[in-house]
Parts: sequence; C-alpha cells; structure tokens
Amino acid sequence: MRRKSLGRALISLTSLVTAVGPYRADWNETHVHNPAWPPHAKFHNGQTMSLGLALGATSLWQLWRAPTRAGLDAGAVLASLYWVTQISALAYPGSKAVDPPGTARFPQAKVAFPALAVTALGYVLERRRLARG
Repeated sequence: MRRKSLGRALISLTSLVTAVGPYRADWNETHVHNPAWPPHAKFHNGQTMSLGLALGATSLWQLWRAPTRAGLDAGAVLASLYWVTQISALAYPGSKAVDPPGTARFPQAKVAFPALAVTALGYVLERRRLARG
C-alpha cells in the first residue's frame, strides 16, 4: 500500500505546476497567439510547453508508481529540469526574459525559484521518510 507523504506531495505540486503552468502563461496573445512572433518562435514555444507537460507527467509517474529512492530521485530531477533550464536560458547571447516593451528583468523567477525550493524541501522530507523505512 502506498503511504501518503508530504515530501512526495510537495514534489507533485511542482510537477503539476510544471505540466500546466506553461500553458497558463503562454496560451495567449503574448505568446502562442502573438501575430508578431515568427512561426519558428511559436514552434519553440510549443516545444517548451509540451516539454513542461511531459516532464510534469513523468515526474508524477516516477513519484507515485512505487515509493522507492530511485522513483524519488527521478521524480525530483524531472520536476526540476524545466525550471533549471528556464533559469539557464538567460545565459544565452541576446536572451531576455521578456520582449520589448516589457521592462521586467525576470518575472519567471516568482515561479521558478519557489518551484525549485518546494521540490528540494519535498526531496529532503521524502528521503528522511524512506530512510526510516
């Protein structure tokens, strides 16, 4: 029987935000329906949204299929990858977090950093639970 776990629940929260968040943020006139965006930019936006959905769903599957250390490790890494790569995207030449006329430096930080912190906390809590057996 699978035991309820705060650690897995926290990582699951990040996984759900990862799966749904890109669609909530981008399925609008500033991204998917932006007539100023060239088709290739929309292609990559779609790729990013689909990647978030795939990472979130796979993370949930890994976390809940069996309460093992391997499932926990995989679930936590999968839940974190979208956010780590979003942060790292700022390091590419000419990259900005918003298009003009926007002036915000990195508005995604209000989700990315808390998502990583929640995942880390969930991971620590679940590791402790698993160690207790």
